[in-house]
Amino acid sequence: MALFKKRTVGKPGEWYYCLEHKKVEEGPECPAQNRFGPYTSREAAQHAMDTARDRNLEWDTDPKWHDEDRPSPPGD
Repeated sequence: MALFKKRTVGKPGEWYYCLEHKKVEEGPECPAQNRFGPYTSREAAQHAMDTARDRNLEWDTDPKWHDEDRPSPPGD
């Protein structure tokens, strides 16, 4: 009796972007460490790198998260 069931190839409609092969795949074909997703559509997965770049830019320019602008806590 198997303790863990091996997940079959992804569900139809789950789209991923493979960072290693730089391609869109339906269902998780590559290991989780090498992919972004799941996305709800092929088109969304095709724009995964654009989405990541936009989110990184938003994070980098968010004034709430600029630690170097904040004074150091007492005792540091």
